[in-house]
Amino acid sequence: MEENKTCLVCKKTEDEIPLILLTYKGKDLRICPQHMPVLIHNPHELVGKLDGAEGFEAG
Repeated sequence: MEENKTCLVCKKTEDEIPLILLTYKGKDLRICPQHMPVLIHNPHELVGKLDGAEGFEAG
């Protein structure tokens, strides 16, 4: 099964935009540079998109 290589926020693919690889809870995840600030400053926006995001703190 091929891995889904899309931004966890906007769902753009690696063919559309560069993606940054993250690992979390043993899974490989990707986020585009445009949405990296969401992960850092507004992690509440990831609730429902990323398991456990409700427990993240803004940096």
